[in-house]
Amino acid sequence: MVGRRRLGRQFGWLWAAYAVSAYGSGLGFGALPLIAVLALHAGPAEVSALSAVGPAVGALIAVPLAPWVEFRRKRPVMIAMDLTRFAAMATIPVAYAFGWLGFVQLLVTSAVVAAAKIAFNAASGAYLKALVRPDDLLVANARFESTNWSSIAVGPPLGGAAIGLFGPVATVVADALSYLFSALGITAMRGREDAPRTTTQSPVRAGALFDGWRHIMGHPGLRALYLNNMLVAGLIMATEPLLAVLLLRQLGFPPWQYGLAFAAPCVGGLIGSRLARRVVARHGQYGVFRTVGTLRAIWLIGLAFVHPGVIGLVTVIAVELAIIINMSLYTPVLATYRLEHTPKHLVARTLSAWSIGQQASVAILTALAGFLADITTPRTALMVAGLLILTTPLLLPRRDHVASEPELASSHS
Repeated sequence: MVGRRRLGRQFGWLWAAYAVSAYGSGLGFGALPLIAVLALHAGPAEVSALSAVGPAVGALIAVPLAPWVEFRRKRPVMIAMDLTRFAAMATIPVAYAFGWLGFVQLLVTSAVVAAAKIAFNAASGAYLKALVRPDDLLVANARFESTNWSSIAVGPPLGGAAIGLFGPVATVVADALSYLFSALGITAMRGREDAPRTTTQSPVRAGALFDGWRHIMGHPGLRALYLNNMLVAGLIMATEPLLAVLLLRQLGFPPWQYGLAFAAPCVGGLIGSRLARRVVARHGQYGVFRTVGTLRAIWLIGLAFVHPGVIGLVTVIAVELAIIINMSLYTPVLATYRLEHTPKHLVARTLSAWSIGQQASVAILTALAGFLADITTPRTALMVAGLLILTTPLLLPRRDHVASEPELASSHS
């Protein structure tokens, strides 16, 4: 059983720190756009800008951070990124309390948190590869994936209740504190971490900024998975604001049904992540990439056919459940393959490049989908997104690309 596999005390602290920040982020899911609407009376254009521009700027900030993360001990980097996110998020309730809160501050906070998240994930991925045995990477990634989906299932409904009881910045306070507790958890980890070795080349040379992309694009399997993942993630995330407008404004769904439509299917994340190890053992990584990678793309078009009432609610839940089960099975296998096929001295830069590309794709496709919805209808934009995602399995890697032996972690950088 995946749940009974023991990975050691150090991993337990890392997992606990991840869980604390994940549940804090779940509580604060969508908090910045909500504050923009409730506290600053922002219009649709400003809310869209906050959802797209902030993360896009954060991705740009993260580009020069990648070599910095690579050539430093990873635990101090993770602590620094947690404290950065805590400080950035904590400015919002302080500014709100004194009546100083403005839209620019929300944009800056969104960008800083996005950049720090990319750097944190790159450091934690590199640390995880050094922390657990290669045979345990899939188990570890499946546990992170399970935690992520359970936080999304529980967090937003509780966050909505907290906002109703305590005001629009309540969940931001919880989210900020979760980063502080995560930093404390990582600080509690014991054991000496070796400093990364460097060569005579400067680790901050201009070319180091793009080493992660060079590795991804030079590896046939990673290249195919990277391009596929950017499009799939971007198209799925681009449908969220469209669906909000369709369900809440045009079809008249009450807010509690809208929240239920997104929270209930997250149970599928627990199912898929727990199945990952068994499915890989039976069908191999290639089978998961080709079959599950295709299955996660075929359901999205169903959102274009949602109608009012109970049938419409059930349709949304069923579509989201099918997508999430397949995504939560696919994602830990992808994360494991990515670590297996990346040399030790390139892990942080590769993970940064991956996150930056995905975040940029989400921002661009969200903006394009919003523009299309403005000139047509949200339902038309959902239809287009559903049709485009059907082409993404063509980008999945061939068997010979996946079956190649993992690259050995280099002993130097």
